[in-house]
Amino acid sequence: MPLITSTALISSLSIAHLTVAYYLLTAPTKVAHHSFVVLMSASMGFPPSPSSLPFTSPALPLAASLLGLLSISDLTAAALPTEIYSYYFASQAPVRILFFFALEGWIYASKPGGALYGAATGAGEEGGSVGTGLVFTWGFVELVSWFWIYVTLRDERREMLIKVQEKRAREEERARG
Repeated sequence: MPLITSTALISSLSIAHLTVAYYLLTAPTKVAHHSFVVLMSASMGFPPSPSSLPFTSPALPLAASLLGLLSISDLTAAALPTEIYSYYFASQAPVRILFFFALEGWIYASKPGGALYGAATGAGEEGGSVGTGLVFTWGFVELVSWFWIYVTLRDERREMLIKVQEKRAREEERARG
């Protein structure tokens, strides 16, 4: 039995998405200079973010909108009956894990000193590369979260199938007796 249910994990991740979306709209420097982002960026060898990042980019409201949409759609799906959301997220989790794993690999390879450095558009420009420590940290948190959700969903599904088998066995005993 999992320690934390998949519904709680998905809800927590969705609320985190809403929070990040809010801060991307109101105070993006708080997100970029958060201690966890700075720690992950430094540990992976990304250059530190300058103190004055170009936060007038039209990409920020778009990113905030997409995070908000993702959050609301995941919260809506998590509110469905257990059998339905279990199948939905059991099919979504591997796709998201694969996507974020590929994103992390590409960002790591295209960082300064990486195998693909300079091949990515905007590499070396201040704040112009997709391979920043902020995006790497977001992708890493998503990858770990969705892997945890996937493992939890598998455990919950196994327990649900055991209960269904036990119920069928009891019904067959009653029908015979």
